[in-house]
Amino acid sequence: MATKKFLYINRRPPHGSIYALESLEVVLIGAAFEQDVALAFIDDGVYQLMQNQDTGGIGVKNFSPTFKALGDYDVSKIYVERESLELRGLAQEDLLPLTWEDEDDDWAEKDSIQVVSSAELADLIEQHDVILNF
Repeated sequence: MATKKFLYINRRPPHGSIYALESLEVVLIGAAFEQDVALAFIDDGVYQLMQNQDTGGIGVKNFSPTFKALGDYDVSKIYVERESLELRGLAQEDLLPLTWEDEDDDWAEKDSIQVVSSAELADLIEQHDVILNF
């Protein structure tokens, strides 16, 4: 039986609701059980991956450093919609430097984040068996 491919779509900002943190926790759990996991960030979800988040003023814990653990769980497919970044005045350089180590390439460290167009993202959605929206 073929392994199902899971895509977690993150649409909401990192704070103000539980969705972003819950998505990250579910992804880590699924990856720990060796599910084929990918993440997509669109709309305000792109803010989840921003560098240098400071949550002191809103009194919540900054969980964004946890995204750096994804590579340790073999989560290497992270897609960010280009149009969502551009509409918010952001670029890939504004995002966390997420990487994974490629065992087949002498453990070379590679970027996990791929910026894709909305059309490319639609194709990726079609390629997955299970889609979970957060």
